[in-house]
Amino acid sequence: MDIHEYQAKEILSNFNVQTLDGKLALKTSEAVAAFNELETDVCVVKAQVHSGARGKAGGIIICKSDEEVRTASEKLLGTYLKTIQTGEQGKLIEKLYIESGCDIDREIYLAYVMDRAKQRIVIVASAEGGMSIEELAAEKPEAIKKVEIDPAVGLTGFQARELSFALDFPKEVLGKAVQLFMGCYKAMVELDMNMLEINPLVLTNDQNLVALDAKMSFDDNALFRHPEINELNDNSQKDKREVAASEHDLSYVGLDGDIGCMINGAGLAMATMDMIKYCGGEPANFLDIGGGASPERVGKAFELVLADDNVKAMLVNVYAGINRCDWIAEGLVKIIPTVDLKIPLIVRLSGTNVEEGLKIIKDSGLPIILADTLKDAAEKAVEAAKK
Repeated sequence: MDIHEYQAKEILSNFNVQTLDGKLALKTSEAVAAFNELETDVCVVKAQVHSGARGKAGGIIICKSDEEVRTASEKLLGTYLKTIQTGEQGKLIEKLYIESGCDIDREIYLAYVMDRAKQRIVIVASAEGGMSIEELAAEKPEAIKKVEIDPAVGLTGFQARELSFALDFPKEVLGKAVQLFMGCYKAMVELDMNMLEINPLVLTNDQNLVALDAKMSFDDNALFRHPEINELNDNSQKDKREVAASEHDLSYVGLDGDIGCMINGAGLAMATMDMIKYCGGEPANFLDIGGGASPERVGKAFELVLADDNVKAMLVNVYAGINRCDWIAEGLVKIIPTVDLKIPLIVRLSGTNVEEGLKIIKDSGLPIILADTLKDAAEKAVEAAKK
């Protein structure tokens, strides 16, 4: 689960990380009032969307008067911000964060990420921070500093000081840097984050370290331990298909292809998408209906896939162990007559009660294309989508 910048900064401030004064605005009049209340000569109007690269996309505007704040707010609110991370559809701007400015000496990149291969948190930092960290990593990898944290020990003071020296902080700032690094690590561990990024972390002219931006991503499976974090969820920033899927406990991830997928089991779903790609097609989604899918659950999953206007063919691939092929077949036969099915439907069943499931489909008289193997199913789906 991702959260907005203003929410992330409020969390960081509770862990001794310095941020600038700011106020949330939902409309232009609130943005102007926020600027006046901050009593600052310069402020930054920031679009609050779940995406990076907002500055390059025009979602961050520096203002020096209430009239400039008004103009910036009217320009942003109600529009879709398109960044390299949002795709062409963009993200709807419904909130703005009005933040005081500061005098910046230099910018630093700082991130805490999960290295799943090494099963530990890794700090990634660079003294040459800013918006183009990906380009920096490709063109000048030696500028990227990494610190691996032993989960049994945690981030040590020695590691924090060593990183401070590597980032070339002046001696007056070393203590503040160590406090910030330790605070960020504590926040990540205590709140079950997958990622914490501060880009940029700035060194000000008066020798302070300030989180000028902040992004956080939380482990969905741990949210039951953090109801206060779960309350920060903003479904308006998510794919509507994924929101609908979560309401029915379905594992769904929207993609950009045109072959809708309904699979049982994450491994089989990944294999199916790989086979679709191998056969020259593009999957429209990842959808795992789970091991105990009832006909009702299958029906909901079917509706979810068909709600995507980009889908030109649908592939149902079920290898039944805990699940049952006849359940899947019953769900399909039940739901198809209730929808305006205008695309080809390819079904491959294997495993528990497969003969019963195939008989239900054949006896239904519905226009379903049956397949014997995974490759056969993928080839038929790709061919059907092209037609």
